[in-house]
Amino acid sequence: MKILRCIALSAVLALLPGIALAQGKTAPKDAKLYFITPHDGQKVRGGFWVRFGLRNMGVTHAGDDYQNAGHHHLLVDVNDPIDPKEPILQDKSHLHFGAGQTETFLELPPGTHTLQLVLGDAKHYPFEPPIVSEKITVRVRQPVASLVRTR
Repeated sequence: MKILRCIALSAVLALLPGIALAQGKTAPKDAKLYFITPHDGQKVRGGFWVRFGLRNMGVTHAGDDYQNAGHHHLLVDVNDPIDPKEPILQDKSHLHFGAGQTETFLELPPGTHTLQLVLGDAKHYPFEPPIVSEKITVRVRQPVASLVRTR
């Protein structure tokens, strides 16, 4: 019985380093994630293009585990900080671009919204240190077509 316990404990201990590596994959210190468009404070009408910029790292598909590469996540109106020990959520406020996309056409309701980018590794975990853009604010106005009155 002691032998079985030792084998089980050894197996668990052998798996722990792999679990630790799956979270907080190391990123280059000079990596930078940013918005190409829109600009902070920009006013837009209706839908608009959001283009992602990344310097000193590569963009790849989710699930592809390459050194110094990840995929984009766009946070819309998210105030809570990202937990570096948990995978990035996937919902209407946490948009995943696991096919390696570097842009999207975003449609938001009229009003003021915040946008922030986070780079995730193959398993959607943030890098260590986290690669995040500055948070920007956009103001969405009513589309022109909805302002036109008809008789």
